Amino acid sequence: MALTAGSWSCNFACPWCQNWDISKEPPPARPAYTAPEDFVARALRAHCQGTSISFNEPTLSLEWSLDVFRLARARGLYNTLVSNGYMTAAALFHLVAAGLDAANIDIKGDAAAVRTHCGADVEVVWRNCRLLRQAGIWLEVTTLVIPTVNDVQESLRGIARRIAGELGYDVPWHVTAYYPAYRFAAPPTPLAALERAWRIGHEEGLRYVYVGNVAGHPGEHTRCPACGALLIEREGLAVRKNRLQEGRCPDCGQEIAGVWGP
Repeated sequence: MALTAGSWSCNFACPWCQNWDISKEPPPARPAYTAPEDFVARALRAHCQGTSISFNEPTLSLEWSLDVFRLARARGLYNTLVSNGYMTAAALFHLVAAGLDAANIDIKGDAAAVRTHCGADVEVVWRNCRLLRQAGIWLEVTTLVIPTVNDVQESLRGIARRIAGELGYDVPWHVTAYYPAYRFAAPPTPLAALERAWRIGHEEGLRYVYVGNVAGHPGEHTRCPACGALLIEREGLAVRKNRLQEGRCPDCGQEIAGVWGP
């Protein structure tokens, strides 16, 4: 479990933002403030094992995150980031030095889609994903599959191929369902589109591809890439069963990529 914090605003302009009520709103005139020391103390009181900066874009809370990560690591907690990955290399290096352990980064589409809808250069995000891998940070990639934006085979296959080729076959790829929000009225992502993305990921050699935002779908589970055995069974945010033995498949002994606690 991780105690998670977020704030307001974002450095992307995505018209479909699923967290638009905080990412597209300015902070209140007198926002409540939690000092980094208090946040880490709260995580410990709640018996969490780690911290996470998420919800809106963590890059906007960089200095606060650095303080939290340093304090949390000193108390034996892990630190994670859920981000669009749009920060300078220097900011990323500061996060790693402060105690970042893992990151989930959004790849929102190909270069044209990200430039048109988000107002950003997706190559900055790919660069930062590569830097995270080079620094030994556990990395996972998420793509919100959005009709008319990035749901065509060419776009999805391009993302999967780059993950495999530039980041590694063991980097998990989460293909998640979009729902109409903020200023985007396209219909929700059809299940067939998510399942097509799941297949494309496997066709490109990715060992761990997950279907997200569809509770109860078998694509939430982790299977052994060697023998296909069901290893971790999930439902939404809950882990229903975990058969891993010291990070390996109990049936064939295959090592399963990840960061496994006791």
